Amino acid sequence: MRLKTIARKLIPYGAITPLALIVLVAYVGTVLWSIKISLTSSRSLPTDTFVGMTQYAKLFENERWLLSIENLAIYSVLFIVASMVIGFLLAAFIDQKVKAEGVLRTVFLYPYAMSFVATGLVWQWMLTPGIGIENAVRQWGFPNFEFDWIIDQDKVIYTIVIATVWQTSGLVMAMMLAGLRGIDQEIWKATRLDGIPAWRVYLSIILPMMAPTLATVFLLLSTAAIKLFDSVVAMTQGGPGTASEVPAKFIMDHLFGRANIALASAGAVMLLVPVVALLAPYMYARMHARSNARSHATSAVNKKEVPLNKVSRGAT
Repeated sequence: MRLKTIARKLIPYGAITPLALIVLVAYVGTVLWSIKISLTSSRSLPTDTFVGMTQYAKLFENERWLLSIENLAIYSVLFIVASMVIGFLLAAFIDQKVKAEGVLRTVFLYPYAMSFVATGLVWQWMLTPGIGIENAVRQWGFPNFEFDWIIDQDKVIYTIVIATVWQTSGLVMAMMLAGLRGIDQEIWKATRLDGIPAWRVYLSIILPMMAPTLATVFLLLSTAAIKLFDSVVAMTQGGPGTASEVPAKFIMDHLFGRANIALASAGAVMLLVPVVALLAPYMYARMHARSNARSHATSAVNKKEVPLNKVSRGAT
């Protein structure tokens, strides 16, 4: 009996061990290895020649890296804001119990099922001057219409925003809709009785109640923005010139194309910093919420036990 009890206790640990090993080796191990390589003078092959922060100094002296950071900042702000606004509006629309809700949800979510490469190629064709959108509008009777953002160095990054927002808004819609469906309908009934406008209810009541959902969506979109790569390669290859360069493409080019794994590793480490900066407060907030929930539950149990003790003493 005792052996069976021990075996039952060990089964969960045995099941989770492979996953724990993968996390430690494939994730934590590679991160530590990248940090180590970034502190060396490695080129085509790893070396143990320690050079300190030299690679990081070279990284921030590189105009291409600085441009990629600037592009990433512009892209991240526009991508996150647009995806969250459009996704929420779509969710609010579907939440009105519209007809063919299942069809609409499928249509809005379908772009996310496509690969970023396929999305990039489709939008590249649509945005290329002379064909796609520009050609269609000219055939509608506007012969002087021009839409050449994809070949304009100052506007090309906005075309990537358009393509990725189109693809990601469906996922945001699904998550927002789940959050909206978790709102008690009695709140809506009370606000209707008070005559509060719908937009005010959303801003003052619904959105604050959806704070956990909004935080999750923001975190997912932020990490997606930081690792942007596929869409840029498919649509512009970082061009025209280096106008749409992003950090992930800079890293891949130096890792495989320029045989400078130390500089690429330094870039990868710097790209990890904003991810950690986003995850750390999120994880802390979750742990803090759990600890508060446990303390409240414990205090509630203790409060229930006190009267029982008093009653038992009075009876004796």
